[in-house]
Amino acid sequence: MKRYWDTIETPFGLFASWVDAGGRVLRFAFRSEGAERVDREAERNPTALGEVRRQVGEYAQGKRQVFELELNAEGPEFDRRVWKALSDIPFGRTTSYGAVARTIGQPDAARAVGAANGANPIALIVPCHRVIGSDGSLTGFGGGLPLKRRLLEHEARVCGTRYDLFG
Repeated sequence: MKRYWDTIETPFGLFASWVDAGGRVLRFAFRSEGAERVDREAERNPTALGEVRRQVGEYAQGKRQVFELELNAEGPEFDRRVWKALSDIPFGRTTSYGAVARTIGQPDAARAVGAANGANPIALIVPCHRVIGSDGSLTGFGGGLPLKRRLLEHEARVCGTRYDLFG
């Protein structure tokens, strides 16, 4: 199946995304460097990424709290269960890896949840940035901890709440 990609400029940085011919999101990355090498068969096509760009722009402007994009991420069944749980974390809220593990019915799997979170191919749209350490600390994040903090601060501001890691 044909695949397309393009960069997406936001106030948070220059991101990159990939979709299939049906417009389903395959991947979303917080770094655009080297994007042309991620999937060498994908064609750069700004038009094909129009809906992703629009919704990410609305998120950045504080006008969108829930993405309405069809996703088509590939990964092991456990990872997909974690990604589904991440998608259910409300905008402006945070949770811990342990809480996600309990949500998916595997309360002792916090480390595995962390690994699946780190393997999330559709960052931002599947909000891995909303998962923090059980002690309230910002923990590893593919986009870097400063970006994670900026995204969480943005969401708190849009919600009109104070920035609170367990808010």
